[in-house]
Amino acid sequence: MNQSTERCTTLFFDLDGTLADPREGITRCLQYSLEQLGRPAPPQAELVQYIGPPLRWTFPRLLGTDDTTLVEAAIERYRQRYATVGLFENELYPGISQLLGALHDTGFRLFVVTSKPTVYAERIVQHFDLTEYFEAVFGPHLDGRFDDKRELLAHILHERAIAPERSVMIGDRASDIAAGKVNGTRTIAVTYGFGSTEELAAANPDWMCHSPSEIRRTLDGPPPTRCRAG
Repeated sequence: MNQSTERCTTLFFDLDGTLADPREGITRCLQYSLEQLGRPAPPQAELVQYIGPPLRWTFPRLLGTDDTTLVEAAIERYRQRYATVGLFENELYPGISQLLGALHDTGFRLFVVTSKPTVYAERIVQHFDLTEYFEAVFGPHLDGRFDDKRELLAHILHERAIAPERSVMIGDRASDIAAGKVNGTRTIAVTYGFGSTEELAAANPDWMCHSPSEIRRTLDGPPPTRCRAG
């Protein structure tokens, strides 16, 4: 890494669609929840679009209702399967372990910032032996607090006294990019996850990367002005 990039030192990684591919577990758990409620379950291919947003955003759309009692019942059934089975129907994207190891060794501070509740996200990070790379894993509470990633990232920046202008938010959905922009960080959109190229381009990230290795090259390259600033 050249000297001019050293001031940009903190990286916030989304989990689903950025570090790991959870499509099997999440789509099967969505199907299970709907079936348990006596509702028709769309095929897995149709449910992929719901990977990323919080469940309290997803189920009103799948159920066609804003009835909070029904939505919470759906979430409860989803978690029945997810906590024991779906959590591990998951795999890292190729090159992620090498990327994180290299960034950690370079001296970046790494955090997971996800819409998945912390209690599950921590287990996934541990399952894939990634704990040593991350300073902490942050997600919403089970009751929905911090479901909005913009609020979650603001909380982390404040709690850890991190300068946003020296940070980068990395994710595969427009909500990841929006969270970074609202909070004053730089942003990297990854195209190998679940957000379409059109969705990500419309979010106007600072960079778009097509693979984990490209994330590394981007972070090693010439920095934007705000990462150079003191």
